[in-house]
Amino acid sequence: MLSNMVDLELRHLRTLAAIAEEGTFGRAADRLGYTQSSVSQQIAALEKAVGGAVFDRPGGPRPVRITPLGEVVLAHGRDLLTRAERLTDAVERFRAGAGRIDIGTFQGATTVILPAVIRGLLAEHPGCDVRLHEVGPEDPQLGELDLLFHYARIDGDVEHAELFDEPYLLVAGAGTFPAGPVAVPRLDDAPLVAWPANQHQRWLERELVAAGARPRIVFRTTGHDTIVAMVRAGIGSAVLPWLALHGSDAWSDDRLTIHPLRPAPASTWYLYWPAGRTRSPLATRAIELARAGAEELAGQL
Repeated sequence: MLSNMVDLELRHLRTLAAIAEEGTFGRAADRLGYTQSSVSQQIAALEKAVGGAVFDRPGGPRPVRITPLGEVVLAHGRDLLTRAERLTDAVERFRAGAGRIDIGTFQGATTVILPAVIRGLLAEHPGCDVRLHEVGPEDPQLGELDLLFHYARIDGDVEHAELFDEPYLLVAGAGTFPAGPVAVPRLDDAPLVAWPANQHQRWLERELVAAGARPRIVFRTTGHDTIVAMVRAGIGSAVLPWLALHGSDAWSDDRLTIHPLRPAPASTWYLYWPAGRTRSPLATRAIELARAGAEELAGQL
C-alpha cells in the first residue's frame, strides 16, 4: 500500500476536491478544463493508489457521494494542496526577487556603496529581506553569506569582482605641509595618528615604508572620524582612504588640509560570492547594483 502512495499526484487530489465541491464528474471536468474521461482516469488512479473507492457513484444525473476513505484523503489532500500553493507562491516570489540576502560588509562599504544597493533592492523587490553582517579585517570568511565586500583578496572557493582602486590621502593640520601633493618620503619620521595594527593597517604601513617613509605612529585609535579629530587636535597627521573622507566636513575645515600622496598607496575593493553555488535573483541584482555604484564612485575618484 505504501508503495502505491508514491503514485499519488497533486492533480489527483485537485480533481478529488473539485468533484467533492461540484458534486459530479462532469462539472468538475468543466471547472478544471479536463474531459470527463480524464477526470475518471485520475480518480481511478487515485483509488488504486489509496486502495479503495473515494466516491460512491449512484449513476445518472445524481451527485456522487464521497466515501469515508475519500473524506480522509480529501482532508489531508487539501492540506497538501495548500502547501503546494504556498510553495508555488514562494518560488514565484523568489524568482521575482523576494527572499533573503545576507551581505558581509565593513565600515566603508556600509556607508558608501551599500545604501544605494539596498535602496535599489527594496525599490525593485519591496518584500526582500536584506541582512548585513559586519566582517572584521582579520581573516574574513564568506561562510554562509551570499555576498561579501572586502578590501583585500581572500582565500577559499570564491568568485569575485574588482570594484575599484581606492587611493589614500594625507590629512594634516593646516600649515603642516605646503599645498598640493605630498611626496611620501616627506612623511619619514613624521608623527602619525593611525588605526590599530590590524591586517590592513600593517599593509598600509608597509606601503609607506616601501615608498621611502617610516612615520612615527604617536597614537592609534579606531574610527576614521576619531582619527580626523586627533589630527584636528594637533596630535599628528593621518593617512586615510579616500572614502573615509567622502562627504566629510574635513574638506572645508580650515584647521585641516588634505593632500594627495605621491606615490599614492591604493587598495582594491572586491565583492565576493561563493563559487559553484547558484545565486539567487537578489544576489545577482545586488552584484549589478554594486558594480554600478562602484563605477560611479570611481568616476568621482
